[in-house]
Amino acid sequence: MKYLKPILMVLLMVVSISSCNNKKSDAALAIYQCPMLCEGDKTYIEEGSCPVCKMDLKLVEEQASEKVTSNEISEESIFNLTSKWHTEEGTKIELKDLKGKTLVMVMIYTSCKAACPRLVADMRNIEAKIPKERLKDLNFILVSIDPEVDTPERLKAFAIENLMDDAHWTFLQGTESGVREFANVLSVKYKEISPIDFSHSNIISVFNTEGELIHQQEGLGVDNAETVEAILELTK
Repeated sequence: MKYLKPILMVLLMVVSISSCNNKKSDAALAIYQCPMLCEGDKTYIEEGSCPVCKMDLKLVEEQASEKVTSNEISEESIFNLTSKWHTEEGTKIELKDLKGKTLVMVMIYTSCKAACPRLVADMRNIEAKIPKERLKDLNFILVSIDPEVDTPERLKAFAIENLMDDAHWTFLQGTESGVREFANVLSVKYKEISPIDFSHSNIISVFNTEGELIHQQEGLGVDNAETVEAILELTK
């Protein structure tokens, strides 16, 4: 019994030291950063204010949580559409699988001899004006309005023939109903006028990474300066 008191005192000291160390460890896990990023990616392990703009430093964990919240799909997003599609590679996807990149979209059909070649040229012209380092953040999407003829194999051949087989080009074949639904969202009108020919709108649409429509370019061979500017703004 005479040794019990000293032993208890030693145990209390150990627990106290352990508790202090845990608090220090917890504090070290809290990383702070200026919300305005005045010093770039520089971070701090203690609360305080930015030495440049004097704003209070913000927990990096809180910033990460805000990013997760912002990833929710809005009511205006095309990613709400549940239609199924096949890429030129034969992969089955939904539109939400395209999330995370700026999308430049146009609706064509591969057997077209009039407007579609011009639309393809317009898409290539837009691509040429985008700095190469930004192409990784872009996806140029060509959606067929003739899914019966434009199989994934045909779309793949068309992509190769038109030098549009790089990673930032995607061709989509859907169902008749899926294509019609998507065209309505883009305000694209099309009508079959013969077994191998369609009349259709000539519209190139730009969507942000959340699938929200930001800009549309209508016409053939038109000045695409505003379209390019919209894309650069979204990928900066």
